[in-house]
Amino acid sequence: MGGMEHTSNADLRADADAVLARLVGDATGAARLREDQWRAIEALVADRRRALVVQRTGWGKSAVYFVATSLLRARGSGPTVIVSPLLALMRNQVEAAARAGIHARTINSSNTEEWETVQAEIASGEVDVLLVSPERLNNPDFRDQVLPELAAATGLLVVDEAHCISDWGHDFRPDYRRLRTMLTDLPPGVPVLATTATANARVTADVAEQLGTGGSSDALVLRGPLDRESLSLSVLRLPDAAHRMAWLADHLDELPGSGIIYTLTVAAAEEVTAFLRQRGHVVASYTGRTENADRQQAEEDLLANKVKALVATSALGMGFDKPDLGFVVHLGSPSSPIAYYQQVGRAGRGVEHAEVLLLPGKEDEAIWEYFASLAFPSEELVRRTLDVLARAERPLSLPALEPLVELRRSRLEIMLKVLDVDGAVKRVKGGWTATGRPWTYETERYEWVARQRRAEQEAMRGYASTTDCRMEFLQRQLDDEDAKPCGRCDNCAGARYAAETSTAALDAARVDLGRAGVEVEPRRMWPTGLPSIGMDLKGRIPAGEQAQPGRALGRLSDIGWGNRLRPLLAAQAPDGPVPDDVATAVVGVLADWAKGPGGWASGASDAVARPVGVVTVASRTRPRLIRSLGARIAEVGRLPLLGAVEYAADAAPVSRSNSAQRLKALHGLLEVPPALASALAEARGPVLLVDDFTETGWTLAVAARMLRRSGAQGVLPLVLAVQG
Repeated sequence: MGGMEHTSNADLRADADAVLARLVGDATGAARLREDQWRAIEALVADRRRALVVQRTGWGKSAVYFVATSLLRARGSGPTVIVSPLLALMRNQVEAAARAGIHARTINSSNTEEWETVQAEIASGEVDVLLVSPERLNNPDFRDQVLPELAAATGLLVVDEAHCISDWGHDFRPDYRRLRTMLTDLPPGVPVLATTATANARVTADVAEQLGTGGSSDALVLRGPLDRESLSLSVLRLPDAAHRMAWLADHLDELPGSGIIYTLTVAAAEEVTAFLRQRGHVVASYTGRTENADRQQAEEDLLANKVKALVATSALGMGFDKPDLGFVVHLGSPSSPIAYYQQVGRAGRGVEHAEVLLLPGKEDEAIWEYFASLAFPSEELVRRTLDVLARAERPLSLPALEPLVELRRSRLEIMLKVLDVDGAVKRVKGGWTATGRPWTYETERYEWVARQRRAEQEAMRGYASTTDCRMEFLQRQLDDEDAKPCGRCDNCAGARYAAETSTAALDAARVDLGRAGVEVEPRRMWPTGLPSIGMDLKGRIPAGEQAQPGRALGRLSDIGWGNRLRPLLAAQAPDGPVPDDVATAVVGVLADWAKGPGGWASGASDAVARPVGVVTVASRTRPRLIRSLGARIAEVGRLPLLGAVEYAADAAPVSRSNSAQRLKALHGLLEVPPALASALAEARGPVLLVDDFTETGWTLAVAARMLRRSGAQGVLPLVLAVQG
C-alpha cells in the first residue's frame, strides 16, 4: 500500500483504462473510462473515500468496482466484498471478473459446502472479489464467524443495488440494513462504493445516510442523467384482458429482438405463457414459483435468443443483464415509477433501439392494494411478538413462533429482520430471542412510507395518462435535473402501435380467459406448533378426515375469471344471489370435473363416487351468495341440499393470518347441526362442500373433518375462487 502515494493520478488513470480494456475484451486497448467512472475510481483508490453512484442502467457501474478492485489489489489491499441481491447477477459478475484476471468467489445459501474452502482461499490471498447475498449478513454462523474476519480483511466494500436499503421502498430488503453493522466494523480508510440505477432524491438521501456517506464531508455522490436514448416508451390502452392478450399474440413478432413481458402476478404470467405458446410463440414463464434449474434455463434461453420472450413477474429483477434485449412489455402497471424505470431499464443497453410498452389493466389497482396490505405490521402485533419472545424459555424458530403471532410467515420473517437490525431481537442458532433492549415503533415513518406508496401509485396513473413526454415524466419522478422531452416516445413522436387485434386471436383469448376451473388441493398435514396453543393436533390429518381434491371457478390473481370474481368477493361488495353467468360457469366446472380424470362420470377405476348431496359453509358476510350457489348446484345436479355447516352461537370473528392462528380461531367455531348429521348418515356417499373462496384452505379442512366424522363418506370442496 505504501507505494500508492508515489503513483501519479495520470499513471493511475492509465492503469485503470488498461484494466477496463481487459474487462470488456478490447484487445486494442482503446477502451476508456467515462469521466464519472474515473471520478468514482479515483475517489476509491487514490483517496480511499466513500462514494454513492446513482447512474442509469447500462452506464457501467460494475466496471467501477472491478477496475477499482484490480488497482487496489495491485497496491496490496485485501479482497473486495460485493453485497448483491440476486444469484443471477452473481453468475454474470463472476464471468465478467474472470475476463479481467480477477478471481471471484461467492458465498450464498446454495454453496454452504464451499464456505470453508472459500474462507481458506481468502486467507491465502487467492480471492480478489467475494460476492455475498444480503441474506448471508443475517445468518448467525456467517454473522458471528465469517463477517468479523471479512470486515477486518476487506479492501473495498461494494453495496450493489443500494436502493434496497431504503426502508419499505419499492424493493426494500431488510437484510440490507445489516450493512450498517459491517460499515461500523470496517477499519478506517477502507473505501466503500454504493451503486444503484433507481433512486429518486428521497432514496438517494436515505441510502447516503444509512451507508454513512450522508454526514461525511468527504463523501462523493455521483448522480448522472437518467434518460435512456435507446428506449422508445409507449402506452396502449385496450378494453380488457382478452384484447391485451390478443394484441400480444398478434404483434409480439413485430417487436425487435427478444425481450421480457412483465405481469403483476404469478397466475397471470402462467396464463399468458400458455396462451402465447398456444398461438405459436416461443416463450417461457419465469416467476417465484419457477424451480431454480428452470429459471437458469429460461435466463440462458433468453440470453441466447432461443425464446422470443420470458413472461415474468418481478422475480426476474435486478441483475439480469442482456445488452441486446429488444423490448420490455408490461401487461399490467407496476405501482411505482421507480420499479417501472428499473424494469424497463433491462432493455436497450447494447442496442440503438428498444421498445418499451405498457398495457395497463383495470385489475392493476386491486393488485396494488393487495401488495400494499403486506406493509410493516401494526404496533400491537409487533409488541405481541416481542412479548412472546421475551417470555419464551428458549429461542423460537419461525414455525414455533408462527402459531403464537397473528402474522403469516413471510411478513413475520421480514418484521423480525427489521427488529434484529433495530436491536430488539437477535437471530441465534435455533431461532429468535428478545434482547430486552427498548424499542420504539416509528409510527410517523410507517405512515410516511404509506403516503409515499400512495403518491407513487398516483404517479403511475399519471404516467399512463399523460400527454407529455413519457421519458421526461419518469425522469422527473426520479428527481433527474436533466429531464427534458426525449423526442422518441409515443407522445413526442406519435403512436407506433395501433390497438387493432385479429378476430381469431381475440376469440382465442376470450375462450382461454373464459376457461373455468382450478384444482383445489386439500390440506393433508396439520401446521407445526398447534400443541403450544392448546390444540392436540399434529402430523398428518387422517385420510378418513381429509377433504378430497376440489375445484374453484378461478384464481383471484388471474386476469380471466379473477377479474370477474374480485369485485364480487371484495370486502365492501354487497351480498346477493349468485349472478347467472357465475352460476353457469360453476356448473360447467362441475361437468368438466365429473368427466375429467378421476371424476365420478369418467368411468375410471379410481374415480371418486358421485356426490349424493350438497352442503354449504355458513357465511357472515355473504350468506345469500353461498346459499343461492348451493341451491343452484343442487338444482342443476338434481341433488338434495342437505344443509349447512353453521357457526356456533358464541363464535368470534376469524382472523385471516397464518395457518395456526386460523385453525385456533376455527376450533369450536363451526358445528354440524343435528339435522345435517342425520342427513349425512342417510346419504351414504360423498358430498359437495360449497363456499365462496379459500385462502389458506383451513376452513374447508375443518368443515370436511367435521362432515367426515358425522358420516359423510367423502367431501369434495367447490368454491368460487382461490386466493393466489
